[in-house]
Amino acid sequence: MLEQSVDGPALNDAPVRDPIRYPAWFKLSFLHLQEDLEEAVRFRKRGLIVYFGQRDCAYCYALIEKNFALADIAQYTRRYFDVVAIDIHSEEKMSDMGGEELSEREFATLQGVDFTPTLLFYAPDGSVALTLRGYYPPYKFRAALEYVADAHYKTESFRDYLERADPPLAFEEGGMNESDLFSPPPYALDRSRFAAKQPLAVFFEQGECHACDILHTTPLANAEIVKLLRGFESVQLNIWADTPVLTPSGVATTSREWARQLGLFYTPSILFFDEHGKEIMRVDSVVGFTRLQKVLDYIASGAYKRGIPYQRYRRGSAE
Repeated sequence: MLEQSVDGPALNDAPVRDPIRYPAWFKLSFLHLQEDLEEAVRFRKRGLIVYFGQRDCAYCYALIEKNFALADIAQYTRRYFDVVAIDIHSEEKMSDMGGEELSEREFATLQGVDFTPTLLFYAPDGSVALTLRGYYPPYKFRAALEYVADAHYKTESFRDYLERADPPLAFEEGGMNESDLFSPPPYALDRSRFAAKQPLAVFFEQGECHACDILHTTPLANAEIVKLLRGFESVQLNIWADTPVLTPSGVATTSREWARQLGLFYTPSILFFDEHGKEIMRVDSVVGFTRLQKVLDYIASGAYKRGIPYQRYRRGSAE
């Protein structure tokens, strides 16, 4: 099972063996999302949450058994949202917000769901107000619920909303974890003119970050992870610093501004780019050994170049 403190990251993310049981208050839906949203609005709710999960997902287990097990989170969610669940591997038919019929698996693929759980927060007008990919600890999950329920998405990004939180959720003081895995500055990451020999991994972190500390003392202390990362060019950037950066697409900016443009709000976040500077995927939520290993394997194998979706590769269907 997932070992997790109330506000800390996953330490053991091995697949869950027992079936995950959804809360009884999740909506029993025919998965006609437009109708589900209309019904939610009719009952004066602030939107619809679509939960993407899968059976063996330890992070899904954490969301259900830890976050939604907390009375305040459960009550707040039930008051302001309806929640419908989608199995990313199911061939059962559904219809999306535009009324198009497709399978749950096809819908998950179209939404770019690489990791579970993924939550899409639909606003009353049918637009996506917020997307959460992966597991977030309760304090940040509460903030996400409030961000959508109070319609802050209309005027500011979730990153900006968190940055002005009281108490602040971003810490600028204190050094970051050092590692010889990371290339030193200057951070000239441009791959737009000349292809690189290795894929690129960009670690966005910050000082006084418990989740960053766990990343370095657990997954990044593992010999297998280290071996895999040796096949990448890896750099570490402070998400709040004004460190000069030349991005993979050749844009001169700072680490703070680049993180803002990328919409990052969680540390550590790891973004992966190919040899030509195109983003392959990102891990911008709690990550443990198993998930990080599989992501690194997926990229190092070149499976993404062959058009193999991450979830198919993860389930051993890459052949």
